[in-house]
Amino acid sequence: MRKTGIIGGTFNPIHNGHILLAVYCKEKLNLDRVVFIPTYTPPHKSDKDLVSEVHRLNMCNIAVQNHVDFSVSDIEIKRKGKSYTFETLTSLKEIYPHDTLYFITGADMFLTLEKWKNPEIIFDKAIIAAVPRNSSDCKMLSSHYKNFLKPLGAKACILDEPVLSVSSTFIRENIDNYDLIKSLIDRNVYEYIVKNNLYKE
Repeated sequence: MRKTGIIGGTFNPIHNGHILLAVYCKEKLNLDRVVFIPTYTPPHKSDKDLVSEVHRLNMCNIAVQNHVDFSVSDIEIKRKGKSYTFETLTSLKEIYPHDTLYFITGADMFLTLEKWKNPEIIFDKAIIAAVPRNSSDCKMLSSHYKNFLKPLGAKACILDEPVLSVSSTFIRENIDNYDLIKSLIDRNVYEYIVKNNLYKE
């Protein structure tokens, strides 16, 4: 049975922190592949600074092109409207019926999962892989899993190391200063942003 990691997000833009997260989780969880899923309209974010889904999808495809086991899905973009994780995981389970799905999430989201829409469906379809913000997070994540998520039927893996934290907002705000952000973003993604005049006031 193959193991497929799922990383969702606005990817506005996708950056090296996202790629390092996928590399880390693939290695730690022994995943066969990682699928990036850009959102259409996230239910919990303002879309004031959100570039079009076409641009975000294109940037994701550029960012993963040198990673043979990484791919990008337009499943949420095609669905349109607000996308909820339980819907996406249900659809992915139909696409990959024989795979074990690992829904990769950061600490902040992990600590609110029981409040998401239809969490029991999320927990039925995927194992939750939680990545800490810092080394002291693990105890808190473990406690939340034991007290809140496990009683709801969740299965979770809590990873033991944080991954490089990169702010998409910082990249957007400094898009005219490549020297400042060149270590944070793929060169080809940056060139796409410049070519398409993205993140300009």
